[in-house]
Amino acid sequence: MLVIPAGAAQPPRPGLPTALEAARTPVLDELATEGAVARVATTPTGLPPGAETGIASLLGSVPRATVGGGWVDAAAYGVPVPEGLVPWRADVLYRSGRRASIRQARDVCAHLGRCARVTAGNRLLLLSGERPPDRRLLGLDVRVWPRGEPPRGPLPVETVVICAQGVAAGTAKLIGARVICPPGATGDLDTDLCAKARAALAAIRANAPRVVVHLGATDEAAHRRQPAAVVEALERMDCELLGPIRDAVASRGGRLAVCPDHGTDPLTGRHDPAPVPALVWGRGVAQAGPAAITERASWEAPLIGPLELLADWHAVAR
Repeated sequence: MLVIPAGAAQPPRPGLPTALEAARTPVLDELATEGAVARVATTPTGLPPGAETGIASLLGSVPRATVGGGWVDAAAYGVPVPEGLVPWRADVLYRSGRRASIRQARDVCAHLGRCARVTAGNRLLLLSGERPPDRRLLGLDVRVWPRGEPPRGPLPVETVVICAQGVAAGTAKLIGARVICPPGATGDLDTDLCAKARAALAAIRANAPRVVVHLGATDEAAHRRQPAAVVEALERMDCELLGPIRDAVASRGGRLAVCPDHGTDPLTGRHDPAPVPALVWGRGVAQAGPAAITERASWEAPLIGPLELLADWHAVAR
């Protein structure tokens, strides 16, 4: 069992607690005390940090090149890509960098015509043979992401991924995981974590070899520069998701890991490529490392790669 709180790691600053340090998370604290804590390098050297890279790495398909956000979005939203065309991700933004509303994104999309589709929030999917130019439409900037490749499987272990429709779903589909998007799963602060917990418990009862739950709320709150909302999302995760999952994993004699896919700085809203704190708890895992899954506490913990976490759970304890 793997829980991915997206972007939950943060750069430590003197006198300012990170969200993992500030949040009241008794279940997570107990798991860290009893399990093994390490740092995981979820972003390969030379690649940009983000969900596309980090999720693929944690699922067992570490990217060798920049992942194309358009390919991920097309898979997530079931958009067919005709031969000879490439799906491009684009953001609709104010000049300040603030995100436009979904209504504004739809207006821009209508202006662009059949080549464009709104996927979520302020984000567009553009189909074109070449990279469309950045442009200004209806008083807003349309900024196209760089070219990239789709993540590729196969995965080393049969995997069920429970998430909202979005980056996690698209990445998981492209590399061969089975995706479940429960009703009420939004990938933001209003997501129904109890629905995700029920889906995870059902997958465990069905003897899925590996179950992954992705939470986008922590990352979305950090992008909006709302540190308190990141803390709130972690506390909800602890109460509504980790509690029931821990009990189910223990009853099956399994293992539970918690690892962010990357860091996101809530003061800048930008992704952080630094290794993230992670823990593994359960059958055969000896207590090792610090007794807390925080950025500062894990500074001296072992540094491992995502494939080590996947292939050998005992690597953390060593």
